[in-house]
Amino acid sequence: MPKSSSLLLVQLLIVMLAVGCGGGSDSSGTSDTTPAVRSEPPAEPVPTQTATSVAGSASLTGTVVFEGKVPDLPTVKMDGDPGCAKKHSEPVESEVLVLGEGNSLANVFVWAKSGVARGAWPVPSEPVVLDQQGCQYKPHVSGVMVGQPLKILNSDQLMHNIHSLPKINSSFNQAMPASVTEAVYSFSEEEVMFKIKCDVHPWMSAWIGVTSHPFFAVTATDGKFTIAGLPAGTYEIEAWHEKIGVRTASITLADGEAGNLDFTFSR
Repeated sequence: MPKSSSLLLVQLLIVMLAVGCGGGSDSSGTSDTTPAVRSEPPAEPVPTQTATSVAGSASLTGTVVFEGKVPDLPTVKMDGDPGCAKKHSEPVESEVLVLGEGNSLANVFVWAKSGVARGAWPVPSEPVVLDQQGCQYKPHVSGVMVGQPLKILNSDQLMHNIHSLPKINSSFNQAMPASVTEAVYSFSEEEVMFKIKCDVHPWMSAWIGVTSHPFFAVTATDGKFTIAGLPAGTYEIEAWHEKIGVRTASITLADGEAGNLDFTFSR
């Protein structure tokens, strides 16, 4: 073969190899054995609803009364501990049924059982105080938020013990001799209601309601309650008494509305 023809053949082979290997300005070609990878934009985050921690402007008031024949309840006998007995110059009335004028009912725990967004409500750092005074728990009924401190005092300077009986929360049973004047606990779960008793003095008892929000109240001897700062919405309101049971009612409140619910308990 002439030298010129050999040189021309080599040049032609070089050009063909360059084209076959993608040697042009188009670099989008891919191999048959390697699938193309498609880049997708990042997915948008899915929005989630969280409970608001902003209190509303609605409020709820009411009165709780007892209807029917008032039972004769025996007075509390403290003779088993002379230290307790000498703290009282008058007979000690039972706290099982405490009535005011017109049979208004005290020691009723009233709370928003449903309709409130759970979680994210600010938990007060100030503790709820339960005192052992005159060999009785004061107050007899109280409420505390999940995570809020419950400070239990021993103002009697006598031997007591505090024994909680929850079904959901962790229980405690602590001796409080005269030298122990304070104990602090908190609760991790909503639970309405459970009892606290003293194993040393069997007549001593108190009731605690633990809620996930601040919308609760306890009636005094006038039977009245007020729950403020409610957001607009529909609520199931429950009124609880340790012996007579519960009463429930539903109410819808608008922003700024002052609602009213009264409850009647009978034997």
